[in-house]
Amino acid sequence: MATTIDLTGQTAFVTGSTRGIGRAVAGALHAAGAKVAIVGRDEARAKAVAAELGARALGVVADVGTAAAVEKAIASIEQGLGPVDILVNNAGITRDNLVIRMSEEEWAEVLRANLTGAFNTTRAVLKGMMKRKRGRIINVASIIGLTGNKGQANYAASKAGLIGFTKSVAKEYGSRNILVNAVAPGFIDTDMTSGLPPEARAAMLGGITLGRFGRPEDVAGAVLFLASDLAGYITGQVLVVDGGLAV
Repeated sequence: MATTIDLTGQTAFVTGSTRGIGRAVAGALHAAGAKVAIVGRDEARAKAVAAELGARALGVVADVGTAAAVEKAIASIEQGLGPVDILVNNAGITRDNLVIRMSEEEWAEVLRANLTGAFNTTRAVLKGMMKRKRGRIINVASIIGLTGNKGQANYAASKAGLIGFTKSVAKEYGSRNILVNAVAPGFIDTDMTSGLPPEARAAMLGGITLGRFGRPEDVAGAVLFLASDLAGYITGQVLVVDGGLAV
């Protein structure tokens, strides 16, 4: 039985990987030997992060909400690094508002980036994974998709939808040895959460069993595990990484 994680020779496509959780995930996969595509909407930033990682990393621009852009990006990466073995759907945004005040644009924009984006990337890699009879798809959901949150109905819906999507794809393609799982982070210190008011941060911290906010590396470790052979008999699951927030 393997007791170490070695992803040498595998190619990972990590969306939203120019910063925060996605950047940590890309770094962890790369450190384990994988070739890694840094995917973001800012081409210069994606290429800069790839340069930081060094050999076996390429930066590519893609708006995951657009199917044609996704297919173009994946074709480019497969030409440069090889067929995608590991897909990490991490790209996500927030547009917080109470439902009564939420605009159609705020609703649609979040669903497009967080849920439709995962559909576009998953559909684009499935044919190759089916042909090779191997693949790992890891969707970065959120504890909010399980618990809901005031002012985040759009975000909660997108992440709950991503969990349902994860389980459905796992059932559809398990027979082809394509394992599909999700991680559900809790409160992680990133650019996305740094703008919360101090009182909100204090209240959140008070509910975390471990007594600290999570780090992007905490989530990256969970993704690395699910991408490895150590998780070879796990599919359709949601691994909560929240320090005990939702115990």
